Amino acid sequence: MHVAEIELYEILKTKIGEKEARTLVEYIEAKVEKKFEEKKDTLATKQDIANLEIRIEKTKSDIIKWMFLFWIGQLASLIAILQIFFRK
Repeated sequence: MHVAEIELYEILKTKIGEKEARTLVEYIEAKVEKKFEEKKDTLATKQDIANLEIRIEKTKSDIIKWMFLFWIGQLASLIAILQIFFRK
């Protein structure tokens, strides 16, 4: 048992008896553990956050790369249109 559980057990032991106090503390501990297990899947660990940061950086670099390729394509299209326009 943890310190808080021991303190709760000691308080309850004097009020409701040793066996009942132990049972109640074990019940509370089981409920808390069950809630923690339910919430554990939604919590992010440090490793999860680090992996997410790596994916964000990779995505940012991919976006910048495609932006430059798009700009080069736009510039090439504009130059081609202007050449066709001024030749006639």
